[in-house]
Amino acid sequence: MVVRTELFDHPGNPVPEGAVCAIVETPDRVRLRTARWMPTASPLRGTVTLIQGRAEFIEKYFETIADLRARGFAVVTFDWRGQGGSERKLRNRRRGHVRDFSEYVRDLETVVSGVTLAHMPGPHYALAHSTGGLVLMLAASRMRTRFERAVLTSPLIGLGKVGVSQRVVCPLANFLARIGFSRAFVPGGKPKIVFPFETNPLTSDERRFRRGEAVLRGADDLEIGAPTIGWLAAACRAMRRLFDPSFGPAMTLPTLIVCAGQDAIVSARAAEAFVRQTRVTSFLEIAGARHELLMEDDLYRDQFLAAFDAFVAEGALLSA
Repeated sequence: MVVRTELFDHPGNPVPEGAVCAIVETPDRVRLRTARWMPTASPLRGTVTLIQGRAEFIEKYFETIADLRARGFAVVTFDWRGQGGSERKLRNRRRGHVRDFSEYVRDLETVVSGVTLAHMPGPHYALAHSTGGLVLMLAASRMRTRFERAVLTSPLIGLGKVGVSQRVVCPLANFLARIGFSRAFVPGGKPKIVFPFETNPLTSDERRFRRGEAVLRGADDLEIGAPTIGWLAAACRAMRRLFDPSFGPAMTLPTLIVCAGQDAIVSARAAEAFVRQTRVTSFLEIAGARHELLMEDDLYRDQFLAAFDAFVAEGALLSA
């Protein structure tokens, strides 16, 4: 299967200078595209591993990577299996599919061990979005010795208001996956996800929205469509694990969860309920923002960056 080994450079979204790209292979022999950068400002404050959401790709985060580097952070990021420039195992490359979220945990552990800890300076922090936030939480018991702190934006802890209720969707997805429809698109799902800006649930910032569209027009091999039924069933199992009575109290990775007040993709209320079950997790909601906080209007994005800065600085003070 084809793996994109380089970063796509677009006039409206140029590759940040100093990128080091590498392909790493997971224990189950899936090749992942990774990229890393050193900071552009002093003093060096450590490394942020930037963990994407579903259907995303490294190029989408160039602005955020520049922001982090300007704050004195080195940055590592990567594409999950089955999306972006990483290896896709299905014949139909547009289907976002995994059998179980343990596969994503394997991706994360491979990158953290083989890139973040192997090549980049500490202390180490994680910044994870949506599906990436769920994966990081699943791996939190092992990541506690690798990351000082984690910040999650709009984590997939519960499904939002788009479509049918989670109480209906999850049992149905599990049933359909078990009877042989695991690799089929979710009902109504298509190979290409198209949102008109005027009704999109992701961001209120038209410039950033159009920038993402332009990148995919120039490099459509980075794109995937709707998730498969098996992916959705796996996500439901993973979300359910977070609410096991033993999970929250066992969390020891200091984490800030930042949710968007107008998020229709994931449930801020589910995230808030999860936080109440833990001792080391904090919750912040940014009123008026949509799902993609790092692609949002500066009014909301700046609030998030201020919260990130404060949370990381607090950790640095406590460990000093």
